[in-house]
Amino acid sequence: MSASAFVGRFDVSRETLGRLETYADLLKRWQKTINLVAPKTLDDVWHRHFADSAQLFLLVPDGARRLIDLGSGAGFPGLVLAILAAEQGPWQNLGQRRGLDVTLVESDTRKAAFLREVARQTGIAVDIMSTRIESMTNSANVESADVITARALAPLVRLFELAEPLFAPQTVGLFLKGKTVDDEVVSVRQHWEFSLELKESVTDAEGRIAVIRHLKRKKGVLIP
Repeated sequence: MSASAFVGRFDVSRETLGRLETYADLLKRWQKTINLVAPKTLDDVWHRHFADSAQLFLLVPDGARRLIDLGSGAGFPGLVLAILAAEQGPWQNLGQRRGLDVTLVESDTRKAAFLREVARQTGIAVDIMSTRIESMTNSANVESADVITARALAPLVRLFELAEPLFAPQTVGLFLKGKTVDDEVVSVRQHWEFSLELKESVTDAEGRIAVIRHLKRKKGVLIP
C-alpha cells in the first residue's frame, strides 16, 4: 500500500498525510540504530503499520475521551490513532472521536524517546509513559480508560491481566490478534467473563480484531 492508497482507503486530510509521512521518515531513520519494527516491513509501512493501526479508529466509540495503548513499541496502533484523532479535515464518519486523550505506555526508554520525537515533529499531543505496564496499573492513582489498545503484545490470557485494572463499565478493548485468537479465547474463558466481537482485519487475511467489553475475573477462580 502506498501513501496515496492509504489516503484513498481512510480519506484523511493532507495535514494528516504529512504527519504520517514525517512519521514514516523518522521510523526509517531511527530503525538504523534501534530495532523498532521487523526490518522486512519497512518497505510496506503504509500497509503493515499505518493501515493496520488506522483500521481501529472507526471502532473507537463516539464520545470516547481517554485511550491507553499498552506496549506501544514504535507507536502502533496508539500513535497512529492519536494522529488520526487530531485530524482537522472533513473526514467522513469522524463523529465525536476528535479530542481523544491518548496515553502510550512503553517501558523501553529508546522506543519511548522515538515516540516523543515523532510526537514533537508531528505536533501531536500525547502522554508517553516510559514504564512497565504493571507499574502503571498497580499504581494507587490508576485511572480507567474508555479505550484500551494493543498490538502483538501478548496472548489474551496475559493481556487481560494487564488491561483489567484499566477497565470500567464503558471500556472497550481493541486488540489486534493473529490466527491463534480462537484458541486464546477458549483459554481465557476459563478465568474471565467478557463480551467479545471478532472483526476481520483489513490488512491481514488471517488477522482479527478482538473487541472486548465488560471484562472481569470470574468469582472464585484463581488465575495462574
